[in-house]
Amino acid sequence: MSVSLTESAARQIKKQLEKRGKGLGLKLGVKQSGCSGYAYTIDYADTLNEGDAVFENFAVKVIVAANDLEFVDGIELDYRREGINEAFQFNNPNVKGTCGCGESFSV
Repeated sequence: MSVSLTESAARQIKKQLEKRGKGLGLKLGVKQSGCSGYAYTIDYADTLNEGDAVFENFAVKVIVAANDLEFVDGIELDYRREGINEAFQFNNPNVKGTCGCGESFSV
């Protein structure tokens, strides 16, 4: 199992954690949503739960719950700025399709 970050994503996560003043890292998960089936969830991780997997890149931790691992195995999380827009990008090799609006994906 693997989850990786680009250097750009790691910098953004560090910046947000420092601004917040606490946190172990980023919590990455999925939820049922949208017309394709699943959507990504991201939040701050303040604690570890039993079964959580921890991945570390560029001194930043990404925590994934055990039941979400199959959906994000091999994912690379990037952070991009395009013009005035900036956002995390999910490069997930498990995705078989996405909806037209880009809000959800299927595996």
